[in-house]
Parts: sequence; C-alpha cells; structure tokens
Amino acid sequence: MNANTPRQDPAEWDQDAQLLSQTARDLPSGRHQFHKERLMAHIQQDSRTATMAAPERTGRAQKAPRFRFPRLAITLPATAAALSVAAIAGMVTYGGLGGGGNGGSGLATGPALTTEVGTASTKGVPQLLDQISLAAAEGDHPTVKPGQYVYIESKSADTFEKTVDDKTTLASHVLHKRQVWSSADGVEGWLIDPAVNDGPEGETLALPDELGNTPTAHMGAPSYDFLAKLPTDPDALLAKIYKDTKGQGNTPDQQAFDTIGDLLSESYPPAELYSALFKAAGKIPGVAVVNDAEDAAGRHGIAVVRQDETSGQREEWIFDKETHVYLGERIVQVRENGGDSGLIKPGTVVYTSAITNRAIVDEMKQVPSQAG
Repeated sequence: MNANTPRQDPAEWDQDAQLLSQTARDLPSGRHQFHKERLMAHIQQDSRTATMAAPERTGRAQKAPRFRFPRLAITLPATAAALSVAAIAGMVTYGGLGGGGNGGSGLATGPALTTEVGTASTKGVPQLLDQISLAAAEGDHPTVKPGQYVYIESKSADTFEKTVDDKTTLASHVLHKRQVWSSADGVEGWLIDPAVNDGPEGETLALPDELGNTPTAHMGAPSYDFLAKLPTDPDALLAKIYKDTKGQGNTPDQQAFDTIGDLLSESYPPAELYSALFKAAGKIPGVAVVNDAEDAAGRHGIAVVRQDETSGQREEWIFDKETHVYLGERIVQVRENGGDSGLIKPGTVVYTSAITNRAIVDEMKQVPSQAG
C-alpha cells in the first residue's frame, strides 16, 4: 500500500518501487513513551558522568531529536529536546542506545558521514510543494483498520560525538535496517533496530510503559487514529501544530517544520492529511529547496529544507525529481562549530534515512512478503 504511489497493490508500499509516506516518530511510530523515558535516563546518566549535556534540537532531540539527531530512533519530549549530539554520543560509551548489553554493538564504529552542502534557494518552493501535495493525493491510500499494523522499513545512519576517557571524537552508526510496526491506536508496536535494541529480535513498543502509564497520543507521538482526527485544512493544520508544539524546539517555525518532517517519515498520515502536510509546510517561513540531495539508500532527489539557525543544522526532506514520491530525509550540518565540542563541521551528515518499504499488515512482526 503506497500512499504516494498510484495503481499499486494496496497491501504493500515499497519505497524502492516508488512508495510513499511514513509514520511518525515518537519512536516514530516507535517513538513511544517508555522509549523516550529510557533514552532520557541514558542521557541523564551520561550527563552526570561525563558532564556533557548541551542544548540542541528537539524533536527528530531527537528530531533524539527529533533528537533527530541522530534521529535516533526515538523522538524525545520537547523538554528534552534541549540535548545535543554530545549527549547521544556519551551514550555510545555505555554500549549503544539499547540501554546496555549488546545494544548498538558493532554499529558505532563507522567514520563521520559527510556530503557536499548543496545551495538552498527559496525560488520555486510553493510550486514544488504544490506538485508534491498533488502527487501525495494520487493513488490508493488504504485506511488502517482496527487490528492492523503500519509497517515501515528503512535504512538509516547517523554521526555523533563519542567520548571515551575524556577524549571526544566523531563516529557513526553504520547504515543499517530499521523495522517498526505500530497499531492504529498506537497501543501496540514493535521495533527492530540494531542501533537501539539489545538483541536482534527487537523489543515491544506496547503500552502501558514500564511505569504502568498509558500515554495519550499527541503531535510528538501520534498514532494513526490521532492523525485521522487532525484538520486537513492547511491553515488550521499548521495552527494546530504550532499550538501543540509551543515551547518545544529552538524556534516555533523550526519545530513546526521538524514535526511535519517526523509525520512524513515514520508515520502513516491518512490521505487528506498527508497532502495537507505539504501545503502547511509551504506556509512556514524559511523553507527552501536544494536541487540535489541523496538519501541513505543512495537515491538522488530534490529536497525541501529548512535550516535551524540555533544548531546550524539543515533538515532535508528528499523527493524523487520526477514522481515527487518521498524518499527519505537528511540532517546536515551547514555551519561551523556544530555539536558540544565543535567537531561537527559543515558537510557532516548528522542523520540520514531512506524509506524502503511501507505497508499495512495484519499481524505484529509480519512483513509484506508474508501477507496473504
């Protein structure tokens, strides 16, 4: 099922075959509350041990970001978004993001990821987003029914600061596959990501969390059912995003852009909302276009971007130049002295991803090839 691809089998959304869409990331789809708390616990421990906490972006704080930072596979609450790559880096010294044990073992060994920084221009932004919005509205976009799951498979990698024995260097989680399942109501889910999990089988994202709480879906951790209730008028939708993310991120405009980016990447917005998100993005000040950008799978496309003037990082949503199908995203450092140590230089790819398969399946941990 492909929200971006017309005339495709509604059972499968293969991005390589030009699929489109995404489910959001409070652990993007997997951005569920207890994972946020878990990541925050690691960050707090690292801060106490290495005294490395530094302000950064939220969201993707992820944008852990929305630490997106490395858009680690988890989106942190806005209050935590103030963390920086340095905070994540420290966690690697504890055995990876999985919380000890083998989580991330063997992945945090790559060199810093780099790219040429493309020139951004505001010329043609409205026209491009109109074309993308029209493409998003075409084709079948099946509804997720009760008992079904949104399945999203992607490739991702990230660069971060890593501190060992008081020495800070840049490292990366090498390109790896990530799989997320989430129920329509957001109560059940599963994550397999070697940069996050302690073992190859992955871990549950089911609610309630480890503290016995059942968090309510919200803009930073949306379920399909939550998204289905959002306004589809672009002005009303953008106003809702600003309202729900007030006080988060480095600036209201950047947080709004980051939030929409999360909804495009690892969530599955209903058809009308999916199209409206692009129109809403066009109303955010500072949005620009880069004519050539590359996703984690090596696919080149045109990118809708916005630079965070506080962190000096630019978030890029990458689309196929011909079909305008969503391919993936990147976060690129474009200003000097990035990160807590200043080691993240312009051209460093802080995070990169590529959606390779998106589908609606009937069982947890079922992949499209197993569907009847």
